[in-house]
This record gives sequence, structure tokens and C-alpha cells, in this order.
Amino acid sequence: MPTSAPTAAPTAAPTATAQALVAPGKGLLAIDESQPTMTKRLARIGVESTGATRLALRELLLTTPGLEEHVSGVILFDETIRQRTSSGALVPELLAGAGIVPGIKVDRGTVPLAGWPGELVTQGLDGLRERFAEYAALGARFAKWRAVLRIDATLPTPACVSANAHALARYAALAQEAGLVPVVEPEVLMDGAHSLERCAEVTAQVLREVYAELARQHVTLEATLLKPNMVLPGTLSPETGTIEDHVVAERTVAVLRDTVPASVPGIVFLSGGQSPQEATARLDALNRLPAPQPWQLSFSYGRALQAPVLDAWHGEPANVAAAQAVLAERARLTGAARRGRYDRAAEPTTPVAG
Repeated sequence: MPTSAPTAAPTAAPTATAQALVAPGKGLLAIDESQPTMTKRLARIGVESTGATRLALRELLLTTPGLEEHVSGVILFDETIRQRTSSGALVPELLAGAGIVPGIKVDRGTVPLAGWPGELVTQGLDGLRERFAEYAALGARFAKWRAVLRIDATLPTPACVSANAHALARYAALAQEAGLVPVVEPEVLMDGAHSLERCAEVTAQVLREVYAELARQHVTLEATLLKPNMVLPGTLSPETGTIEDHVVAERTVAVLRDTVPASVPGIVFLSGGQSPQEATARLDALNRLPAPQPWQLSFSYGRALQAPVLDAWHGEPANVAAAQAVLAERARLTGAARRGRYDRAAEPTTPVAG
């Protein structure tokens, strides 16, 4: 192992960790929101964002009884991986004790891509080797880096796709050097009026470039996971709301089969602004497709799992048990979709919007 690797090695080989993260019926819970994003989420329910309230929400989520039945891993934020719960345990210790794999978001958000108006690139490679060593010592066993690609008739440009794919590949190589599993997230945004077919075209373009860069950087695909968007029309497209879930699933898998090597153990879809019900139904449709796929089709949901919980909690200690019951049910439904066994009739009669 390279001398820059952490002295506290992960407890399982990265390939085994990657496979465990996409175990049947399970997926990832993303609670890696930055402080500005958490401030917006909490403001929506009338709660001030402080270190204490952010920890209270995340402890509520992570101590939900039975969470480990449907959640294999949790993506943490830098603040959270260092915090202690009310029991005195560090958050990664709490997760590991429940049989859930701790992970960490390591990118530092997007900035404008110089020379290309309207385009973004993700930053955070500077000092990442040292940060990985620290995160591994704190107990992280996998990581996540998100690239964001805007879409319209001309975007993203090849320059933007190349810059973000290169950053993703450099991050993935550094993660593996540190013994962590890299979750590679190239997100083609839903924002805009583009068609489903335009989304398919761009998603394929992006994934081809990402896997070309991963190969150039000598990333071992068996110890990675892909976190892509589903192929969907833009939120302002006239197609939105008219395309059936099975069509989304078929088009998504067609793109993936053209671009993602079979050696990747699993694909953990992001919810990307879909409602909890939409994200669950489309994951279910993906897992109901008749042909067996070379990878596990799983989930890495943030808002789709958390939004109903926030609405049940409202920052009140008296509401913790009720909010945890909401998360347990949402996780159960998503876990069922992971197996292609979701029943829309089992949804709450008054669903919460995402």
C-alpha cells in the first residue's frame, strides 16, 4: 500500500465493500448536504440551522429502528463524520455498529468553468489525498464526488464533459489509493425543457467520457459504484408527466448497457429532484425489466428519503418517533422497489411532495 495511505486500513477489501453496498434489497442514504443546503431544508420546516439542529436531524435518521434492513451505507458530510451522537459515539461508529457502511462526500461543490459561460466544474482535488487519509482513519469506507452537467440544445460542451470526467477519475484513483470505494456521480440535471431523447443522448456522451477517463487513471472498476441520473425529460418539457415509468426504465437501461462496463458491481441512482413516489416507482420499473442486467440496480437517495421525514419532524423532539416511522416506511418501500416488488397501493394516502 502506498505510504500516503491511512494507517487505519478499512475492515474489508474495497471490492467486497462495493458489493456489500449494493446487496439485494438495499441501497444508500445520502445525508451529505452542505451547510447552505441544510439551511434551506430546515428553513422550509421553520427550523434554524445550527450544529445542534443538523446533528439532531441526522441522529434521528441514523437511529431509525430497522434502517439497516434496507440501507447498506450512508453518505456523510465533513461536519457529520466528526460529530458524536447523544450516546457519545462518533457517527461512523454508530453506523458500523448497526452494520451500515459509513461513507463521505469529498467534493467541494461547483464553480464556473473558465472560458465556458453557463458551464460548471466540480472542485476539491487539492489536498484530497490527505483528506482521504483522515476520513479513512475516522471510519469512512467509501466516498462520493458529484459532477453537475447542465443540459439544453447545445450544453454540455465537450470541454465541460471532459473537465468533469477527468476530475471524477482523479478523485476515484485517489479514493482507491486510500482503500475507499469511489462512488462516481456524473449528474445530468433535470432542469430545462429538453426531451427524454436529448437526456439519453447527453447521458450516454457523459458516461462514455467518464469511463474513458477512469481507464486512463487506472481505476479498478470492480471496486467502484456509479451514481447516475435516470433518463428523464426536463422539468419544463411537455413530455414531463406523460412518459410511463417502464419507458423511463427501458431508455435508462439502454443507455447504461451501451456505456457502463459489466465489471462495475452496481448502479445507485440518484433521485435528482423526483418526488419520493416517482423515484421509488421508477426504481421498481428498472428492477422489473425482463432481461437480467450485468450490474445491481440500486439507489442513493437523499431528498426522496428525507423530505417526508422533515415534514413529520418539524424540529420537535416529541415528533422523533413519528418521523422515524416515516423513514422506516419510506426505506421499506424503496427496498421493495430495489427488488422489483414495490406496490404503489402501499403508499401513504396523503403522500408528501419531494
